[in-house]
Amino acid sequence: MNWIILVTAGLFEAGFTFCLGKMKGADGAAYWLWCSGFALSTLLSMALLAKAVKTIPIGTAYPVWTGIGAVGTVLMGIMVFKEPATAGRIFFISTLIISIIGLKIV
Repeated sequence: MNWIILVTAGLFEAGFTFCLGKMKGADGAAYWLWCSGFALSTLLSMALLAKAVKTIPIGTAYPVWTGIGAVGTVLMGIMVFKEPATAGRIFFISTLIISIIGLKIV
């Protein structure tokens, strides 16, 4: 169950970076709505991470959490924010995914 909580925490980490990206181009009420989404996603991400580390070693949980957030942010950048999907980016994001899986296995 705590692995599901950890994955959810990582998804919320990607969520707060998405909100941050949307805040960059927003103003007025839209800016404050994205800012609220950022704050809520950050709070949920941290709270879920704190819950997950009660049973998952911090040396495993933290890298998995940041890795999920990093992979989600890169994929979101490519799909939503139209960032380039170069061969180098795809290669290194793949190695990050393999590393996350490796941490889970060991």
